[in-house]
Amino acid sequence: MPRQHPAFPSSIPRRARLLALPLAAALVATGCSSLGTAPTSQSQAKIAGLEKPAEVLIDQWGVPHIYAGTTYDAFVVQGYMAARDRLWQMDLWRKRGLGEMARDFGPAWVESDKAARAVLFRGDMYREWLAYGSDSKRVAEAFVAGVNAFVAQTQADPSLLPEEFKLLGYQPAKWAAEDTVRIRHHGLTLNFTGEVDRAQAFCDGKQNGARVDWLRRELVPDVKPQIPEGLEVCGLPGKELKRAYALATASPRFTKENVKVLAQALPPEQLQALSESTLNQPDANTLASYGSNNWTIAPGMTTTGRPILANDPHRAHGAPSLRYISHISAPGMDVIGAGEPFLPGISIGHNGRIAFGLTRFYMDQEDLYVYETNPQNSKEYKYQGRWEPMTRVTETIPVKGAAKPVIVENWYTRHGPVLAAENNKAYALRAAWLDLGMAPYFGSMDYMRAQNFDQFRAAMNRWGAPGENQVYADSSGNIGWIPGGLTPIRPNWDGLMPVPGDGRFEWTGYRNGDELPWEFNPQRGYVVTANENNVPPAHPLYQKGIGYEWSDSARAQRLHGLFEKAAKEGRKLSVADSEAWQTDIVAVPAQRLLKLLAPLKSSDAQTAQGLAMLQGWDGTMAKDSAAAALYEVWSNATLKKALTDRVLAAGERSFAKDTSPTRMITVLENPQGWMSPTERDQVLLSSIAPAMQWLQGKLGADAKSWAWGDLHQAIFVHPLAGVVDSATRQKLNVGAGGIGGSSATPMATSYNADTYQLTSGASFRMVVDVGNWDASRVVNTPGQSGNPASPHYRDLANTWAAGQYFPLAYSRSAVEKATRERIALTPQ
Repeated sequence: MPRQHPAFPSSIPRRARLLALPLAAALVATGCSSLGTAPTSQSQAKIAGLEKPAEVLIDQWGVPHIYAGTTYDAFVVQGYMAARDRLWQMDLWRKRGLGEMARDFGPAWVESDKAARAVLFRGDMYREWLAYGSDSKRVAEAFVAGVNAFVAQTQADPSLLPEEFKLLGYQPAKWAAEDTVRIRHHGLTLNFTGEVDRAQAFCDGKQNGARVDWLRRELVPDVKPQIPEGLEVCGLPGKELKRAYALATASPRFTKENVKVLAQALPPEQLQALSESTLNQPDANTLASYGSNNWTIAPGMTTTGRPILANDPHRAHGAPSLRYISHISAPGMDVIGAGEPFLPGISIGHNGRIAFGLTRFYMDQEDLYVYETNPQNSKEYKYQGRWEPMTRVTETIPVKGAAKPVIVENWYTRHGPVLAAENNKAYALRAAWLDLGMAPYFGSMDYMRAQNFDQFRAAMNRWGAPGENQVYADSSGNIGWIPGGLTPIRPNWDGLMPVPGDGRFEWTGYRNGDELPWEFNPQRGYVVTANENNVPPAHPLYQKGIGYEWSDSARAQRLHGLFEKAAKEGRKLSVADSEAWQTDIVAVPAQRLLKLLAPLKSSDAQTAQGLAMLQGWDGTMAKDSAAAALYEVWSNATLKKALTDRVLAAGERSFAKDTSPTRMITVLENPQGWMSPTERDQVLLSSIAPAMQWLQGKLGADAKSWAWGDLHQAIFVHPLAGVVDSATRQKLNVGAGGIGGSSATPMATSYNADTYQLTSGASFRMVVDVGNWDASRVVNTPGQSGNPASPHYRDLANTWAAGQYFPLAYSRSAVEKATRERIALTPQ
């Protein structure tokens, strides 16, 4: 049966009573550089919530290996260790998600708290827990008991608090189990902002709206968006809607405006060089450049005779990192890999029987509804010819420094929270991720315990959000692919534009998971996904039913080419091959553009010099390459401007900077209808000199000394970096130097178009030798710890930047050899 959208009650269930724990032993992490040489430190602690004694062995790379006497004890310890390593990151995630920032940071955060509360899950918690599996609530309760155990230790011994709490002058909060599923802002959702931008493109383009939008964003399959009947594309408050969406879903950034109300712990000299940035929510185009890859290889194609599974999910960079590697072992469960520190379980890894890895599968789980409101009552909207009242949720927001709390109101239509209202119009977000069982990534604790493909597929059929490609391999030699996620059924529109909320455009439930394509032991011998539309063209849902806004296919083309070449040559593939492919820096779009440049000449000396550099290059985005630096500046700045200036009217250029690289190259390869081949060649040539001039000003007059890595710097920026002095900023930020690649290479390293500084890349890389588990390889970045004082805060950044890995120790003997710290935990 289709799931029904939850009600929006006026009250929220109160959080459970939190545990009060006494002081336990301080736990000090140690690091070393080689196996078997450094001494092992030992410590102990009493933990409320444990049933039996447990042990944690921390290896030289900061990975905790948890050995517990019961399944739920293992999750208690996972929560405890996550908090020990990532407490400030976890506390900020919870505070942001629940809309509690103003409590500790003051009135500048009230607006974002109100927006965050608008997208909290407000449905039936009993049904919510059941949606994830029979023991989901118990797992969450165990996990937060562990988190709260460490919070209690910091209350008894403030020296255990990470630096950020001291800088900001506040204490971490206790958690409730429901926090892990009620918070919904972290799932890389789409395509709300894409709908806003598309409407604006049709507005700017007028009669040429479809043409402007075609150039702005690639759609797969290539459909022509239609303006829904009754929608005024020029009437949307686009800027306000995108800001409201960002306030509801973005990660927090501390800025000049909101830092003024922080505690006295910030002296005046630390308020220098403040960032003017605001909440930074990636839009659909940014999401398209994130660049996750995964694949699985059948035994017949490997040097080991066993399957190999590889995964390198890409996300926005920051310090601390998104991923947290852990190993949780208990009777009946022994799983290792990466998850997110604020959630129980492992989402990418293996359990000694099966291995699994994810990329985003860009199903469309959002819509923007536009309503006519009652001129006599702005809180009523027209639905099926009648005025229907909105639902009001009133809440109290405590505010640091204020005499009394602030009362806020959020309003909801039958479709979801209202994000903006003006001129007798209201605008609401409808999101599948606000429905039952849709807490992002929480479902991984179900599939991580599967023992075969049938169990894994059953768990993925219960997966809600976000849409995921899961690749699979097991120690019996099987491989597979299963996409998961609930896809809304839109019977009479494509989901690419906002729609009137008058009742003519309704979801009719969600598609059954069995309707999605999947593969088990495919004849080709491998599966690879890279966020592209990988739905088979012959499948019924390819043309309509899942979504159209996928990532650029350049990475997928390169990876498929590598697999096809190996298969054609009969070459067996090793773990090292997967490592090399995860860090591959060949740009397929560059190779396409180079073919267009090959026959060209120029009499202009500067143009000729740049042309020669590009013509002598092979499209490899090496960090020491001068041609790679020229290519990126040329293709993504000056060439893009020259093309859009040529083919778009002045009033159609609001999205010129966001022109799809794929669309740009398609126009240049097939200029008919846009310009003549001669004009195309002029566009190509005329844009080289401006790029050369920009680089001369940035990197010097000698083009031979240029290097892509001098522009393309990997810096993991801490959320507080903009509000502290330079010395503190150096402690919080992590620099890994120049790096190769681009958004178009398998080693996807997207950057800020203005600064060329890296903004996203692999948050974690893993290659699993299925069956010979200790031979598996992994790397996190910039480190396992989120505490700037820890030796594991930045120790993996250079390893990651160099494309190197460390062993993912799994067997007890391998773990013992790598252990550098031993923690004994006993029930309190």
